Amino acid sequence: MSDHPLSIAFVWHMHQPYYKDDMTGSYILPWVRMHGIKDYYDMPALLNDFPDIHQTFNVVPSLLKQIRDYVENGATDKFLTLTLKPAADLAREDKVFLLRNSFMANWDTMIKPYPSYWALLDRRGYSVSPNDLLNATRYFTTQDYLDLQVWFNLTWFDPLFKQNDPLLKGLIEKGSGFTENEKVLLIRKQREVMALIIGEYRKLSDRGSIELTTTPFYHPIMPLLYDTDLARVATPDIHLPAQRFAHPEDAREQIARAIDYHAKLFGAAPAGMWPSEGSVAEEIIPLIADAGIRWIGTDEGVLARSLGIHIDRDFAGVMRNPGVLYKPYLAGKGDKRVSVVFRDHTLSDLVGFVYSKWDYKNAVHDLIDRLHRVRKSLSPGPHLVSVILDGENAWEYYQNDGRDFFLYLYEKLSREQGLRCVSVNEYLKEHPAQDTIERLHAGSWINANYRIWIGHEEDNRAWDLLGQTRAALVEYASRNGDPQKLALAWEEIYIAEGSDWCWWYGDDHYSENDEEFDLLFRTHLTNVYRIIGLDVPDDLQISILREDRQALPTVELTAFISPVIDGQVTNYFEWLPAGFYDVNQGGGAMHRGASIVTYIYYGFDLKNMFIRLDSGGSLKDEKVSDLAFFINFLSPKGLDIEIRIVPRERKVTAALYRGEDGSRKQAGSINTVAANEVIELAIPFDLLKVKPNDDIHLFVTVERAGSEVEKWPYRGYIQFKVPTDDFEAMMWQV
Repeated sequence: MSDHPLSIAFVWHMHQPYYKDDMTGSYILPWVRMHGIKDYYDMPALLNDFPDIHQTFNVVPSLLKQIRDYVENGATDKFLTLTLKPAADLAREDKVFLLRNSFMANWDTMIKPYPSYWALLDRRGYSVSPNDLLNATRYFTTQDYLDLQVWFNLTWFDPLFKQNDPLLKGLIEKGSGFTENEKVLLIRKQREVMALIIGEYRKLSDRGSIELTTTPFYHPIMPLLYDTDLARVATPDIHLPAQRFAHPEDAREQIARAIDYHAKLFGAAPAGMWPSEGSVAEEIIPLIADAGIRWIGTDEGVLARSLGIHIDRDFAGVMRNPGVLYKPYLAGKGDKRVSVVFRDHTLSDLVGFVYSKWDYKNAVHDLIDRLHRVRKSLSPGPHLVSVILDGENAWEYYQNDGRDFFLYLYEKLSREQGLRCVSVNEYLKEHPAQDTIERLHAGSWINANYRIWIGHEEDNRAWDLLGQTRAALVEYASRNGDPQKLALAWEEIYIAEGSDWCWWYGDDHYSENDEEFDLLFRTHLTNVYRIIGLDVPDDLQISILREDRQALPTVELTAFISPVIDGQVTNYFEWLPAGFYDVNQGGGAMHRGASIVTYIYYGFDLKNMFIRLDSGGSLKDEKVSDLAFFINFLSPKGLDIEIRIVPRERKVTAALYRGEDGSRKQAGSINTVAANEVIELAIPFDLLKVKPNDDIHLFVTVERAGSEVEKWPYRGYIQFKVPTDDFEAMMWQV
């Protein structure tokens, strides 16, 4: 066991996409404002009562720029504009917008606790199809819309303010019947809270409680700016954009701007940096070192690839080779070296994705127990555990926005023997890195590669459009010297280099705002042409998003399955080898509410395809009889399976339909189907008239009264091939 206290570095990464169109001054989405009143102030402010808890906050410059815009310039967004519009003056399209968007919060933790707000959601219903929303407007009065305007803006406040601010407490107690004046006061309170954020970081930094670090200005994937060919290091067979993008000067500029902005705002240059998405490569280390950055962070997967080892953990997630991970390293050569810390992927994900489902005390006890087990597993000497994750997106999944969890965690850690909380720079000053990485692997915190941001047809199209626009600007700059226009145009390029656009392109993530992100990315590139007075290419008028593309499963299909079709998870293993699609796999799917279908499992034997649908609610609820579940086939073309459940009669039916010549006719019955805890069915390949090696492309929809309520995957389809006799043998070879 280590004879030193185990040092724990919590690093909270604070970031939002750049939602503003600088040419119009408008923000398309409100999430800087909403997280500003919920997360960006309270996360550091929690530490005021725990002086022994030192932490690191990585605050992205483009986020700080947007916060200041709201505070200093009165910035607005479409949501805010419609909030401030008198409810009596709302047009029909305004009402539809409010009904669609005013419940974009976690339903269980941010809507259900407030009966009046929950009643408004219940009246609207689950469906957000245009027809259903338009129909729902009939059931809402002017006062209902006013209450909705208030509740959406009220629920996003952090519990710190809800529990202590008289205005917010009064509104929550009132519950309904709000006035226009109360609405105005509520929005004024939002700006007051946002005005506290930057000062709170500065105060705690000056006091030594927190370390402030940065990220390249507009959150680009630096190695891909340096050279898109670096994507081949982790993924040799990746399909790259038609035109190679290689601009180290842009990466250098994004770093320099970030450090300059940070220094002006906080009074000192940062010592550390979280490269966007933990994306690193040996090639970018000199750029970082030249800028004066002394340490960076990334993921344990990058460490494993850099050292050519496996990070080996036991069944409980505790490392078998802990001495490898829990220390800093040096990367780079000669005088261009920086220290690197590597996040514990398991501990970080527990905080970010798992503990929200637990009782908060049990979660804290589990985390502290794991930290003690880490310390016991280590050799004598100092060691550092890095827990690095988003500082804003996880907490709405916790009860009370995670406040109970953090207060209890910090209280326990403050007096826990053998554990201490440090900032990264604080630890490195005491225990400088000694071990050297010969060559830092080119990868990110997600699977130690860059596939999220490059390689898919949509991602590659975005890179090509970015490269073409940049080339047009460079050519213009060689002929023209208008510095004001050039500055504006280059700003649009740097914004378009941000990672967030390609986060939503491709088959990895989705949100209900995909179209807005796509439009905003193309708008930034369009603005470049407009600023320098050139015709906008037609390509920028066309959406990059594609419906006809494969959606990546959460887990790939690995072997034949033979599940018992009884509507229950009969045992853990029966669906274990199946393909698996989590509808929330977008990982921060932009504050979507609860869904009817939560998971899709699919698999086969040689004769049948098996489908399992898991639901977010009870399939025994009488309201389920109002729903129809569809398995829609793009290949074989024109087929769909309709599933109906009648809980009262304990009855479930499934039928195959074929669409032809504008009509839909039943083509067969699915006899092996059940619905209880889950929906399960077996579909004979013969019924689909498919043979081995034929492609199956499918997606799932849910309808109510003929209107589509949900579609999964949100964009695209699930794909696999009808198996051959040697399917499992081939999978074993893989």
